[in-house]
Amino acid sequence: MTSTPRELLREMFNAAVDAAQPHRRIPLYLPSPPKGRTIVLGAGKASAAMAQALERNWPGPLSGLVVTRYGYAVPCERIEIVEAAHPVPDAAGREAARRMLRMVQGLGQEDLVICLISGGGSSLLPLPGEGVTLEDKQAINRALLACGASITEMNCVRRHLSAIKGGRLAAACHPARVLNLLISDVPGDNPADIASGPTVPDSTTCADALEVVRRYGVELPPGARRLLESGAGETVKPGDPRTANIVTHLIASPQMALEAAAEVARAAGVTPMILGDSIEGEAREVAKVMAGIALQAQRHGQPLARPCVLLSGGETTVTVRGKGRGGRNVEFLLALAVALGAAPGIHALAADTDGVDGAEEVAGAFITPDTLARAWARGLPPRESLDDNDAHSFFRALGDSLVTGPTLTNVNDFRAILLA
Repeated sequence: MTSTPRELLREMFNAAVDAAQPHRRIPLYLPSPPKGRTIVLGAGKASAAMAQALERNWPGPLSGLVVTRYGYAVPCERIEIVEAAHPVPDAAGREAARRMLRMVQGLGQEDLVICLISGGGSSLLPLPGEGVTLEDKQAINRALLACGASITEMNCVRRHLSAIKGGRLAAACHPARVLNLLISDVPGDNPADIASGPTVPDSTTCADALEVVRRYGVELPPGARRLLESGAGETVKPGDPRTANIVTHLIASPQMALEAAAEVARAAGVTPMILGDSIEGEAREVAKVMAGIALQAQRHGQPLARPCVLLSGGETTVTVRGKGRGGRNVEFLLALAVALGAAPGIHALAADTDGVDGAEEVAGAFITPDTLARAWARGLPPRESLDDNDAHSFFRALGDSLVTGPTLTNVNDFRAILLA
């Protein structure tokens, strides 16, 4: 291994992000132009880059509208790019969703709608269902983000409070053909969970959504509760005739990203092990388990002998109880550092592949064997920062934050624990 541990960790992260870049993936899935119109719609942190890649490889006329996160727009000539808020939605996203529904009215069987969907689309298409306001959606979103619900649970609620998610956008396109090109940021890669599935049918129910809010004690505004309890918020189900002309391709996923990182490790003479691409749970609890595996490898050469790297993806959660702003990757890392207890030779990186960990414009961070010692030397008690859900401030003070800016893709979290 000629690179330093930090350099190798960053090289693996870069490879993971690069493997999921739209310009690499989009051209592989494009059909021939239809006899009728081609309309492009999209939502998500990667959707603008996906639109640009499509434009550059599409031989016929097209038009469309894509909504992405503020700061994630890239230049397009024929597809309009709109920016909106994430993770808490705003009026710009709501208006973009309304415009999309208007754009697909009156389409025919010879028309084609290409839908570019990636993670973040749930917040970027916040068109509320009947009786629900944008302010209601914002409040519910904040509560779901803070309560520790999984992304699958959050998106179940979002689908049933929406006028565009849960297959409703696809239904509005009928009888046109719909081609879904999806970049997955969700554990298990279920298309209904990617951006809450605006263009695919959904098998969950209003009753399932009510159970999620009951489980986590989320307060629902009266209009939202009525929508769910009455069943009026029901989504488009599998077998609905309006979904007969939908074709869906998963063009990039967490597993692809982890495999790209594993190749970088092998080239550096480090043995990789992919522990899973869909690991969920409280970030600090996942960290304890990962620390146990790393220490077993360090002490006993099991499941791998050094040098090795433990790779994983998925989406952990943070139940915010302190005054900090959370951030599942940095909370994972701080809990990992505490659990490792300054074990020699173990370095780690955890970051969101979209460049944003929680509400901070920071992708994630690094830890080293001396992370705890450096923190104590600065008068920064690690456990107090962890208890306050303030890992972002912790790593910023140490100079160990990972700031990438917009990566223009999103295949969820990337974690690498390197035993040098």
